[in-house]
Amino acid sequence: MPINTTDRTIDTIDRATDRANGQELSWQETALCAQAGPEFFFPAPGSSTREAKQLCGACEGRVACLEYALTHDERFGVWGGLSEKERHRLKHGSR
Repeated sequence: MPINTTDRTIDTIDRATDRANGQELSWQETALCAQAGPEFFFPAPGSSTREAKQLCGACEGRVACLEYALTHDERFGVWGGLSEKERHRLKHGSR
């Protein structure tokens, strides 16, 4: 009986991806934003982001959150204490 190595390979890749994603997102477990609603970090256009940024400033996961947002090109909301425009400037330089 032939062994289906494709299924085993895919399963191994899936488990490795899950582990990598778990490590990449482990900061979310202790992130202060998990205790606030999404509207807090994704305010309506023109609304203040001050409160969200203050909460981010007290969060231990702020740096990991910002790295995640920059790596995954998050274009909306407050991530790691920075707004969309601030992340864009950080990533692409002041323009």
